[in-house]
Amino acid sequence: MAEQAAIAPMADVAGKTAFITGGANGIGLGIARALVGAGAKVVIADIRESALAEAKASLGADDRVETVQLDVTDRPGFARAADQAEARFGKIHLLIGNAGVGIMGPIVDARYDDWDWAMGVNFGGVINGLVTILPRIRAHGEGGQIVTTSSQSALIPIPFSATYTAAKAAVLGLSEAIRGELAAENIGVSAFMPGPVQSNIAMSGELRPDEFKADSGYVKREEELERRPISPLWMTPDEVGERVLAGIRANDLYILTHPEFAKGMRTRFDAILASMPDEPINQERAEAIGFLLGNKVFDEQLARRTATPVTFEEKVA
Repeated sequence: MAEQAAIAPMADVAGKTAFITGGANGIGLGIARALVGAGAKVVIADIRESALAEAKASLGADDRVETVQLDVTDRPGFARAADQAEARFGKIHLLIGNAGVGIMGPIVDARYDDWDWAMGVNFGGVINGLVTILPRIRAHGEGGQIVTTSSQSALIPIPFSATYTAAKAAVLGLSEAIRGELAAENIGVSAFMPGPVQSNIAMSGELRPDEFKADSGYVKREEELERRPISPLWMTPDEVGERVLAGIRANDLYILTHPEFAKGMRTRFDAILASMPDEPINQERAEAIGFLLGNKVFDEQLARRTATPVTFEEKVA
């Protein structure tokens, strides 16, 4: 644990400020609760203005919690929200791009409005957070952590999830790409890939703006999804929040939640490797494209996770 803490920019989140999109319920609120419990200051940004006051009251820490109404696709609004966060707490250290909508259905039914809304929120919202808040983290020079909410669907894509999976896979790739770039500035990057969680993502349809309803093949499916019951077997937001906090403290590149997905992940990775051309490597070509053949962030994460294995219970202790 001492070795992990030494390389983790936010090993101690006490007194640090976290900006959480989609933070008024579900996973976002679970993360907020874990951070507040660890002594952090939290800015909860959410599109549901009615949920913000309830979320703040549930945390019971008025001196360390601020709320701001935000549509993550609104770039000027994002800048105003960041200004409000800094006016209240000063420097922002943690950016948690968690806002998302569950847009799913047959690919043959997907229309431009479905694609534009899915990518605009689930991927564009992460981009807008980076462009708005990353320069502010870099400017204070105290280090930080960026957590991007991807999904297990980015690792095990399933049928009828193309719009959702495309956005979440983009979030994963983005996180892996920027991790090495920001490490030199003591800014960690974690790709968070949860499995099923007890949240209100099934209610995403009620948030669909009118501008994305005219050319949609999913509106009726979203209405049906709203009636889907939440299973008690799904992970609770508070447990997920503690897992994210542990990942932040350890500066994990990947934050995973459900061990049940391991077998399917191995099968996918094995299927990819089994499809590699079975022929000798062209050494001259390999030398010419060496910069494309690996990323040291994978080696670093693998070394940290295998050299001194740490259980979840040890990480949150």
